[in-house]
Amino acid sequence: MSAAKRSAEDNLEEALARFPRVAVTHAPTPLEPLANLGADLGLSLLAKRDDCTGLGFGGNKVRQLEFYFGAALAAGADTVLITGAVQSNFVRTAAAMAARFGMECHIQLEERVPDVTPLHRNNGNVLLDRLFGARLHSFPEGEDEAGADAAVAAIADKLRGAGRKPYIIPLGVDHPPLGALGYVVAAMELARQFEEQGPVDEIVLASGSAATHSGLLFGLRALGLETPVRGICVRRPAAAQQPRVLRRCADVARLLDLPVVIPESDIRVSDDVLAPGYGRLNAATVAAIRRTAEREGLVLDPAYTGKVMAGLIQLAEAGALAGRRVVFLHSGGTPALFAYADQLTDALSSGAPSSGASPSGSAA
Repeated sequence: MSAAKRSAEDNLEEALARFPRVAVTHAPTPLEPLANLGADLGLSLLAKRDDCTGLGFGGNKVRQLEFYFGAALAAGADTVLITGAVQSNFVRTAAAMAARFGMECHIQLEERVPDVTPLHRNNGNVLLDRLFGARLHSFPEGEDEAGADAAVAAIADKLRGAGRKPYIIPLGVDHPPLGALGYVVAAMELARQFEEQGPVDEIVLASGSAATHSGLLFGLRALGLETPVRGICVRRPAAAQQPRVLRRCADVARLLDLPVVIPESDIRVSDDVLAPGYGRLNAATVAAIRRTAEREGLVLDPAYTGKVMAGLIQLAEAGALAGRRVVFLHSGGTPALFAYADQLTDALSSGAPSSGASPSGSAA
């Protein structure tokens, strides 16, 4: 490692050290080749296996929650509260981490996905929420971040009245993005793996809350790496997601007090496989899930990694990634697959192709 890179890493580590953190992630997670699928697509494809972070079925939220739980424990909290979609990976991982640290956990489930089935409400992440001992609450809206945060705050007020010491893990962008620091750490981990295994030409990941996207992008740039980071939109259209990622990058810079500026031109997002919306299947996502399983034995989920792979496949088939060395960030989410078992079974039984499907077509 050059002296400049070592200095940049030291600066990041010094900035991160100011924040309490519980180190529970199984790290470093592997950076492994997806040789079969890569050959099919005409590129060198690797997976950053953040589905293997360990706690509570793993996933990217383990890295993020290290900093939230570090702050909660430093504040003397005995209870954590969090809000998210019915099949949220974030709330499931928070419930697991609360169990690990002997804390009570209150989860608020938002109605982000329309017309869900009893299977969706009771299997997958929801089943795990209950197994981890979380107490479930509901919120009737799915696109009201401020309202969801306010409802959680009201629950916290009641808990304080009952003698508890609650800590809220916030949803909205008006709060400091502590979770994004987990992916600043991941950027340092990836930088070391690139030194060992060779550089890459692009990283493709899910862009939803923007914590993972902004943290990784900021961390790479703070280390002096110019590797493009492309976000596949899984929650909102690109026109809304791009400024959100930009804002979160600036928030991370302020949080760490580092003079790293991410320009608007560095925020790359695509919403070509988002329709019909968050947490809803389409033909391209079903095909990507099936194709990745058949070619690599690797399991993806419908809401996040399946859509990312669908977007990556679409880019590759359009020639945008030809001959490049590309990292697919596998951010976990595997338990949610089982909440979509009925839809996936119908799609697979109908002979849905594992390639060549229309991005916007219905899966069922």
